[in-house]
Amino acid sequence: MTATYTVDVFSSLDGFGTASGNWGGYWGKQGPELLAHRLSVYTEEQRMVLGASTYRVFARMLAASTEESEVRDAWVDRMRSLPATVVSNTLAEPLDWPDATLVRGDAVEVVTRLKEESDVPLRSHGSLSMNRALMAAGLVDAVQVTIFPVITGRTGTEPIFQGADDFDLELIGSRTLDGRSQELTYRPTPHV
Repeated sequence: MTATYTVDVFSSLDGFGTASGNWGGYWGKQGPELLAHRLSVYTEEQRMVLGASTYRVFARMLAASTEESEVRDAWVDRMRSLPATVVSNTLAEPLDWPDATLVRGDAVEVVTRLKEESDVPLRSHGSLSMNRALMAAGLVDAVQVTIFPVITGRTGTEPIFQGADDFDLELIGSRTLDGRSQELTYRPTPHV
């Protein structure tokens, strides 16, 4: 049986993964329902798959955080406790992530092998360029996008799907969190 692979990303309404300026984490729109739901998603057994850039961002943010900061939300701590595969040809061990394995090589080959060998679902939070390549290779089973109610036209950075191939999306799940943010889960298929 092949393990499923879910791409999990946060986005502004206009498709940016992050923003410069004074927005703060979650664009300042997190609430108790969102945080509780995120924890429930990461309570399930799964393996995280991260690219080098996302791993570096998480490691830097977590190292600079305190127990009270929003970076240390319970779901982030739970995500960090899950087994992880970090795909990178530039990082060196040891990694500052419990139960992380560094794998060198092409992400498509690595994830193809993981999908065949894993007994648990695979999930990637962030890792935008790696996940665009995995989508193009047909390895992504679900794209879960949490859309925060902001437009970051002037300050938005990291367009989530910039440079991606064309895909048709079948909606397989949706929910409203805290009365304002939307979590949409899609099954992608290449558009022909």
